[in-house]
Amino acid sequence: MNTLMQELSPEDALRLNVLLANELHAVRLDESSMAVHGLTPQGETVIRLNPTCRDEQYVKIVRELLSGQVLGSPGGYPVFLKRWTRMGQARDENLEKLLLLGEPEAVIAVVHAPGITHEIARRAWWIMPSADNARKMLARECVAGGPLGRELAAFLVEFLPFEESHQAIIDSVRLVLQPGLISEPTREQLWKKARNKNTYYVGFLQTLPDALPEPATAHPQLASYRSQLEQLAASGNEVAGLVLRVLDEAGQSFLTTTARVLKKPNNQSVVVELFESLKAYFAAIQLPGERLRAVELLEEEAAQRLAGERSDDPCAGAIQEILIPLPELAPMLEALCFLSAVGERLVAPVFATTDAIGSVMRRKIEPIVMPVTARLQTLQSGPP
Repeated sequence: MNTLMQELSPEDALRLNVLLANELHAVRLDESSMAVHGLTPQGETVIRLNPTCRDEQYVKIVRELLSGQVLGSPGGYPVFLKRWTRMGQARDENLEKLLLLGEPEAVIAVVHAPGITHEIARRAWWIMPSADNARKMLARECVAGGPLGRELAAFLVEFLPFEESHQAIIDSVRLVLQPGLISEPTREQLWKKARNKNTYYVGFLQTLPDALPEPATAHPQLASYRSQLEQLAASGNEVAGLVLRVLDEAGQSFLTTTARVLKKPNNQSVVVELFESLKAYFAAIQLPGERLRAVELLEEEAAQRLAGERSDDPCAGAIQEILIPLPELAPMLEALCFLSAVGERLVAPVFATTDAIGSVMRRKIEPIVMPVTARLQTLQSGPP
């Protein structure tokens, strides 16, 4: 018997080796109760440990045994690789083995691995059910589309009232709104909570931009332009299609909700994610190349596009095709071009120099927010 085995109590050494000798799906080491939980095809088994030294040292010995048997490396899982494993660098062929180490960081490595499957996710969730892990796994189609997806979504919904990070709230709402994960009543409850915490709205804007729970009235001028715009859209004019999308009920709801959040965002994450949702919504008419970092440049770019002065504009012909018969839509088209250039880079210069939140942050970004709000209003109120 080697030195490691001599440091374990005989009973623990025997039971742990028996556990590892049989088919084993996952291992969870509960340090508070000093117990090793094993997940097998038959269900869960528990080994109550009998420490022969300090609990902390004994847990380390148990992990060394697990690592030596599973990976052939008695030194244990290299937790110093934390950043590397959280970037999704764990080798796919080792994922099942990593779940047998009783090491939380190894589980996180599995959760972040691109090769995770629904079954491996189920085992990882049994070991370490946390909001961070649930979000990471729900971002995988193979997990969100399986039975575990609904369980993870239910967990995140239940945990939302206790979530303190605005970024985590946005991500949770965005992920649970994927098709088939939560019921319609649950979705409506989340929308109602957004009235008191508008961070929730951003998750809705990202996942359901064309199906928000709160309907809006179509733009009053839509009826006047619908026929011509539909003809242009049918012939392949993407700009006309976007105008129709924006002016219809769903588009007006998107604009109203965006303006509601923009009026009083809570922190920088909310602003960044909101601007990124605008970027995604108007992606059909974006110019190629690097995003702009100043409002004045966005305004100049939008004016150039309407004047047909941008040789790199893939929508130049489509814009002129609308302006020639409908010149009164110029303010709307300018607003579309402007909003299509909005994104994280627009607020990056401000946020790079301050960590302000709340009212202080809102004052600092007011020169950016006001022009964006003005374009949203243009699309809601229509041409003069």
